[in-house]
This record gives sequence, C-alpha cells and structure tokens, in this order.
Amino acid sequence: MVKICCIGAGYVGGPTMAVIALKCPEIEVVVVDIATPRINAWNSDHLPIYEPGLDDVVKQCRGKNLFFSTDVEKHVAEADIVFVSVNTPTKTQGLGAGKAADLTYWESAARMIADVSKSDKIVVEKSTVPVKTAEAIERILTHNRKGINFTILSNPEFLAEGTAIQDLFNPDRVLIGGRETPEGQKAIHTLRDVYAHWVPIDRILCTNLWSAELSKLAANAFLAQRISSVNAMSALCEATGADVYQVSHSIGTDSRIGPKFLNASVGFGGSCFQKDILNLVYICECNGLPEVANYWKQVIKVNDYQKARFVNRVVSSMFNTVSGKKIAILGFAFKKDTGDTRETPAIDVCKGLIGDKAKSSIYDPQVSEEQILKDLSMKKFD
Repeated sequence: MVKICCIGAGYVGGPTMAVIALKCPEIEVVVVDIATPRINAWNSDHLPIYEPGLDDVVKQCRGKNLFFSTDVEKHVAEADIVFVSVNTPTKTQGLGAGKAADLTYWESAARMIADVSKSDKIVVEKSTVPVKTAEAIERILTHNRKGINFTILSNPEFLAEGTAIQDLFNPDRVLIGGRETPEGQKAIHTLRDVYAHWVPIDRILCTNLWSAELSKLAANAFLAQRISSVNAMSALCEATGADVYQVSHSIGTDSRIGPKFLNASVGFGGSCFQKDILNLVYICECNGLPEVANYWKQVIKVNDYQKARFVNRVVSSMFNTVSGKKIAILGFAFKKDTGDTRETPAIDVCKGLIGDKAKSSIYDPQVSEEQILKDLSMKKFD
C-alpha cells in the first residue's frame, strides 16, 4: 500500500488529504501536526475549520485510510510521499521584512524529513513558496540524506475557501512541477497517478519546478489585480455617476475578459492574495526588476485605498460622525462559507468605525466572538 503523509493540518493539508483518501481508498493517508488541539479536533465531530462538504468527506474516510496524528516523525519515516503544507507567512523582521515569505517552518520540516527518513521519498511542496525554494530544500535534504534519495516536486494548491471541496473534486487543473531528470519525471508520474484516480489526465499539467512555483504566485496576483481594477473603477463610477455593476457586467460579457472576480467590494482579504503579492514584489526586487515590483505594489495600494474609502463614505453619509451610533456589521470572515478571518477587510472597516467611536455590533455565524476580539486587538504589521 502506498503511504502518504502530509505535514500540516490546516486549511490546505486537511481538506486536500481528505479528498485524496476518499478518491484513493487503496492509499493510506496520514495528516500530522505538532498542534495537539488541532489534531484532536480533526479526530472529533467538530473539525477545526469550516468548509462546506468537508465534514462528510472526513467521516467517510477517517479511521479507514485517513488518519490524523501528532506522531510526526513516525509517519514521515513510513511514508512514500510527503506533502509539506506548513504556514509560510510574510516575514515581520530581518531581511525582506514586510514582503518576503518566512520559510522557517518549511526549513524545519525539511531537516526533520532528512533526519528521520530510512527510505527514498518524494517530497511535495504544497505550501505557497517563493521561486527556487525547491533548490534550497534539495540542498538541505541531500546534505543529510545518508544514502537516501529525495525527489522534490512542486504541487501548489489552487483552492478557494468556501468551495475547497468542490475545487478538489473538480479542479480546473492540477499542477505538478519537477526536475527535468529521469528521477524527477518518474516522481511526477507517481504523483500524477494519484490525482488521475479522479482528475482527467488533460487537466494534470506537468512543468519544471520553477514554473510550478511561480504559477501559484502569478495566479493569485492576477486574481487580486482584477479585484483592485474593478474597485478602482468603482471610485471613478461614483465620481462620474456611472453604475459600477453595469460597467463590470458590460466588461464581463467580453469573452476575452470574462465575468469572474469583477464584483466591486470593500477589498480582497484572506491569507493568500496580499501575502503572495508582497512575496512577488520581493522576488522582483531581488531580481533587479523594480518597475515590475512597483506595478504589483499598486494592487495592494488600491486595496488599502478601497477599504479606507469605504469607511470614509460611511462616516460622511452619517453627518461626518459615527460617534455613539450603533452600526451592525453582518459578516466578519474574509468571504462567505468560511470562518477564516486572516487579512479580512472587516478588520480595517471595524477599526475605522470604532476609531470614530461607533458602537459596533458584529455577527458572523462561522467566527467566534473570541476570534473577532483577538483580530480587532492586533496591530497590523506594516
């Protein structure tokens, strides 16, 4: 039996491995994490994350060929394929602070894999990482390999929270990047065969490592760019008397553009868009491309502008003060059908209103009061 181990039981690792277990009953899948409360939640009736359809998938497979454990080293040692799905937040200090990805957890995972492995392994990047990360990971693994062969693949996720299970069941594409060597191609085919249990072969794209790593950052940058573009247009519409919904509908009917991600809003949020664009900016700067870096910076600047503009419009519509006025905020997560509040625009909007002494009543069916208060008390890293 092929054994898969995934390091990291978060928004990506948990749902992805659950679907692989469901679609590949002959494969043993173990999700490991050092956070005991998180693993306990995965083994309970109250999963640590909310995602429509996830509960049913987990219940069908858990205890059969899907397992959740804190015994990280044991299951990594036994696995044939190791997915690494750990957090890669933006660095808060040191070189590249505020832009570069912090690969501390990734490096720690790689060193652990090298230390405990007793057989050849395919190591799969599932986390979003900067281009050329695989090269650094290869150096760590080969330096400590003790005669064991490690093959690195990049298999970025393209999930949208709130529709993750459907995205996994019916993906637009699955991207697998590997070295253009016999060993690299063999590893690509091994992972492709896993996904081929339910994904049509023509939707499984195989590239080199660097193309796969960059494609994830590029995809998120392009999606965020569309949101900032229509939000910038919304400001112009309000200034000229045009209707942004009519304009976006008109644009979206152009087959070259399409209708998706053209809804004007308070701005984008979530754990990926801003983090990945900042990462892209840093990579451009490091490669001597300041003009390209500045182009992508504008996407984030427009997003921040849109959130501030929304607050200012609310205040100005209420006689230039919301002091003492009760305002209901329905929804706090960054989008519907999720409890994820990372980088949600609601934080900036609520802080802006509370800063003007408004009495805010916030409700979200998937976000706890404790989480809302925690988010509003944190200082935003600039």
